[in-house]
Amino acid sequence: MNRSAWLLLGALLAAALVPLLLGGTGLFERLLRFPPGLLLGMLGMVLAGWYLNAWRLRLLVGRRTLGQRRALGIVVATEFAICATPGGAGGPLTAMALLMRQGVTPARGTATYAVEQLSDLLFFACALVGVLIYAMTHAFNAYVGSLLGFSAALLLGVLILLGLLGRFHRQVFRFNGWLVRHLGMRAKRRRRWARKILGFRNALLDCFRLPRRVLLGVFVLTTLHWLLRFSVLYLTLRGLQSEIAWAWTFVVQILALTAGQLSLLPGGAGSAELASAALLTPMVGKSSTAAAILIWRFVTYYFYLIVGAPVFLQLAGRPLLNRLMRSRRATT
Repeated sequence: MNRSAWLLLGALLAAALVPLLLGGTGLFERLLRFPPGLLLGMLGMVLAGWYLNAWRLRLLVGRRTLGQRRALGIVVATEFAICATPGGAGGPLTAMALLMRQGVTPARGTATYAVEQLSDLLFFACALVGVLIYAMTHAFNAYVGSLLGFSAALLLGVLILLGLLGRFHRQVFRFNGWLVRHLGMRAKRRRRWARKILGFRNALLDCFRLPRRVLLGVFVLTTLHWLLRFSVLYLTLRGLQSEIAWAWTFVVQILALTAGQLSLLPGGAGSAELASAALLTPMVGKSSTAAAILIWRFVTYYFYLIVGAPVFLQLAGRPLLNRLMRSRRATT
């Protein structure tokens, strides 16, 4: 096993130890009392979210190019790669490689993935604004409220920056060309990278030129997927007999997953658990928090690895898996 595989196993062990150490003796009792029907329902919500994302992918690529079953496999394999690699770096590579096997060019595959990420960012921006409005009319913790405001401002700033980049991309391209030329990059390599960047730009513009009803459908599917995904923690706490507003669980998940991304560990394992424990414990107690974290992360992380691994191996094969396990080296 290489270093990246050991890193994944270590992160999974750390993720499991956080709730186990936090929960104490009451943890297993709460887990045993959790309704199994509710757990199956939440797993069904994850499957429904994957189905919606596959539909979204088909809208962007073209329904004649990609069938629903194949699109679903690509989505599940990509989610596995995101969860199994540091910082989710394997997600774009997996999506592009699998789309290439369906006849989609690398530029179009990369542009499609970028549009999906932009759609996700737009949903998060709208949702954070909505939660901020909710926070103004309800008693929210002042510290968490400030974190929420900072997150909303940061996300809106990223969207504005991306908009400016799109508006002035020609000037940015010229500046980059001038910069790499003065850094000593050879002309042949500069032309090769320029062709790739221009191909990506053209493919991205083609995505944005899709009919408005298609783009609206993409955003609606994105919204439905994330509403399902971010309802898992709320339903978990309800199953543990803890009453917390959905908006609060949304904030907890946003901050926990952000901490996980910043840690650059596979799936944010360990750091996401620590962040969610710090936020939930004052509200529901240690044993309920530990049980909620175990169930929530099983549904939204471990289940992704369990189901996604065989799908990834079937569609992508072991060579791409080995390449993803060296994703830090591949992205440098």
